[in-house]
This record gives sequence, structure tokens and C-alpha cells, in this order.
Amino acid sequence: MEMIDVAVLGATGTVGQKFITLLDGHPWFRVREVVASSRSAGRPYRDAVRWLQDTPIPLAVADLPVRSLEEKLESTVLFSGLDSSVAGEAELDYAERGHVVISNSRNHRMDERVPLVIPEINQDHLQLLDRQPWPGAIVTNPNCSTMFLAMALAPLHRAFGVEAVQVSTMQAVSGAGYPGLPAMSIMGNVIPHIEGEEEKIETEPLKILGRLGEYGIVPAGMRIGAQCNRVPVVDGHTETVSVKLGSPASLDEVRSALESFRGLPQELNLPSAPLQPLWVFDAPDRPQPARDLPVEKGMATLVGRLRECPVLDYRMVLLGHNTIRGAAGAAILNAEAMVALGYLRNGAFHREACRGDSCVEEVLAH
Repeated sequence: MEMIDVAVLGATGTVGQKFITLLDGHPWFRVREVVASSRSAGRPYRDAVRWLQDTPIPLAVADLPVRSLEEKLESTVLFSGLDSSVAGEAELDYAERGHVVISNSRNHRMDERVPLVIPEINQDHLQLLDRQPWPGAIVTNPNCSTMFLAMALAPLHRAFGVEAVQVSTMQAVSGAGYPGLPAMSIMGNVIPHIEGEEEKIETEPLKILGRLGEYGIVPAGMRIGAQCNRVPVVDGHTETVSVKLGSPASLDEVRSALESFRGLPQELNLPSAPLQPLWVFDAPDRPQPARDLPVEKGMATLVGRLRECPVLDYRMVLLGHNTIRGAAGAAILNAEAMVALGYLRNGAFHREACRGDSCVEEVLAH
């Protein structure tokens, strides 16, 4: 298929750098523009960024001039890693100018017109794009901790129904951005509060696991209680989860539902899709951030310690890479799903998707 030119918003930040890294060599998308604050505008990207990734700055991006938010962009597709302090207004402005903003920012996730998408779960929610009033569009991916919780709940909710969830998170310092927290605050410590995180985890899965109705998304009926903690781990959010099911299920049936879970990205073999989106570990001391994050190149949700719960029905431990599947990788996979479904064709935005397998095959072929 023809390469699609894209821009990265907030390109000098932590998530923006991860976008640059993951898009390097992508078979469908090519970074042609980078956007950051006015203090970086006009400088080559290599000079404007404090590069913090494990690999060098891609040569194709290093000399691109940094553009400001006010400048006109040529790319139709914009990956947004903007800080929430500016993302709300900026993303709306770009959508009004005809761009397709695929955002990791929190500002528009709960807007009733904006799909909050995990393509293994709710790619049909992209039909909300038909109802957006702008020439362009806005699509969001969830909060990093929401991502892994929703991925584990989805197959259980489909098979048995989920009535209630209790989740406690142990979130890596990379989730706070750079430079993050002072060393004296986090080293050898646990901070039992992350601003706004509990509210996101308690509400976003209800939209993701809800159904598309005549007037928008009808939220899932489950109740979620969350407690969030920042811990001295560089990458990887760990969650301990207890679940009350809507109908009886054996431990083997629960495990089978998790292990057999697949969705659109796996069916269409999208470039960033994990072959197995949920990995279930047998060892009683796994998953661990220091050992298991590289599974599926950081795009899988890892499940361990699956067992009965004496208070609810079942309990488990979840782990996911917060800056890959919990952030930039999630947005890129959303864009790939939009290409496969025909919302992005020949580098242009089409408000109504293709319908049917033959149309999807035709889009991918060209």
C-alpha cells in the first residue's frame, strides 16, 4: 500500500519520542512532520529534543524542522503525545482544519462524540466518527492502566459478564513523564496517590466495554473500584485485580477465555498487533516488569497468578508496558485499524468505513 505521511504532536516529550521510535521503519506510516512548543520551533529535531530512548534518533527524523502548534501541517494523520494542558484545544483545532488526530492525551476520551478505542475490543466504536462535526476527526486510546485492565476484562465480560472489579495499581515512574518525580520522593518509596488516575480507571473501561447505541455509547454496567500507587520501577504498570462474574465459571473456563482472546488486529495481522494479546503465566512469581515487558515487543497484556478469590470470584495480576501498549503503541495500532477498515484511504480521511471483508482486503492491497 502507499505510504501515509504523518506528523507527531508533542514530538520532544516522552510519548512523542516513543511515537518516533515505533514509527521508524513502519510499513504504512512515514513521519514527515514533528510538532512541539514554540521554544523548539524552527530547530532541527535532533537539536530540540533531549533524546531518552534506548535507540538513536531515526535518521529520517533527526533533521526535520520542528513546527509550532500554530503552523500549517501537510500530513492528514497526526499522532498526539501532547500534554493535557494544551491537547484539548489544539486537537480540536486540528480536527477543525481537517486533520485526523489519533491521541494519547486524556482530554477527549470521555467526549460522547469521540471513540475511545482498543481495536481488539471495540473497533465498532469507530463508527462514532460518522457523528463528529469537524472536517477531520479525533480518536483516542485509553489511560495506560485502563488499557491492561480493559484487555483482561473484555473476554471475561463477553463470556460470563462482569459485575464488579477491584483493582490496585503499581505504576512505573515513566508514566509521570520526564523528568518525572524527584529521586528523594520515589526511591525506596511508594506514593499512594496519582492525580486523576483512579477516576480514569473507574470510568474509561465502562465506555470501552460498552455497546454502540443509537445515541452513542451505552456504558457497561459493571462497578470498578481503583487504588493507584507510584512505585520505583522505570517501565511497566502492574495491577492486582479481583473480579466478580455475572454467571458461574470454572477456573479452567476463565483461563481459556483469556488465552483464546483475539480481535481485529490479530485477524488482519496488523503491523503492530501482538500475535497473542493476552499472555497467561503459570509461574507463581510472574509476570515481572524486569523480566517480562519485552513479550510481544511490549504490545501484550500479561496475566499471572490467576486463582479463585475468597471475596469476589477470581483474582489475577496484570502487567503491561505503559509507554508502548499503554501509550504510543496503542495509538499506532488504532491508526492501523482505521486503515484496515477504510477510514484512511490513500492518505485521506473517509468518514464512513468500508464494510465487509472484500473492502478491507482492497484497502490493504492498495
